[in-house]
Amino acid sequence: MDIEMEEERESKRCRLGYSQEWSLWQLVDSILPTGGFAHSFGLEAAMQARIVNSPEDLQIFVTHVLENTGSLLLPFVCAMTTSHDIETWHRLDKLLNAMLSNEVARKASTTQGSALLRIASAMFTELPSLKAMRQESLRTRGIYFHHAPIFGLVCGLLGLDPGISQRAYLFITLRDVISAATRLNLIGPQAGAILQHRVASVAEEILNKWKDRDVEDACQTAPLIDAVQACHGYLFSRMFCS
Repeated sequence: MDIEMEEERESKRCRLGYSQEWSLWQLVDSILPTGGFAHSFGLEAAMQARIVNSPEDLQIFVTHVLENTGSLLLPFVCAMTTSHDIETWHRLDKLLNAMLSNEVARKASTTQGSALLRIASAMFTELPSLKAMRQESLRTRGIYFHHAPIFGLVCGLLGLDPGISQRAYLFITLRDVISAATRLNLIGPQAGAILQHRVASVAEEILNKWKDRDVEDACQTAPLIDAVQACHGYLFSRMFCS
């Protein structure tokens, strides 16, 4: 009898693990319509400012973007994955809005965050609390729907480990900036895939450096990228929103 009960518990754990994996893969899939591919993380402005002119420059730029994402945004992802309640979310959402120093990055974050929450609340019907949080937040003034806290919130409600959610967030950042470089014709699709594989080890080092930090430790580490991205709205012609 004890063996049968243990087998049943193990079967439930396996089913839960499979469900979490499928949900994670869907969250990081490029087909998820959150608007990530409408943003270049400042790459378009950096190219027009002649800061990024070659594939070598691009690799340096990507590394700085990942470093800045790790230092500034991973603490918010980690905090929300660990404490996925509406009070913590609203508090961290307002804190991140105050910390983002340029309007371009701020708008990109809120646009993607709003889209992610709308899609996730409709997609993950097994999480009725997520839909309830969204509806209540839409009625609350002063909520900005920034992307990093919402990503952590969704991951936390899905039962994902904070380490996995932080690695996933770095992955979608790496994926999106290389996709932007491909569409800006800085590199080709094959070169983009090679670069993504090459930078993966660097991304893992950045993850280990910045993961599991408190939001009080969140900071900007690449001020030049932040300054260049803030100039995106002044470009005469542009393909991306940021």
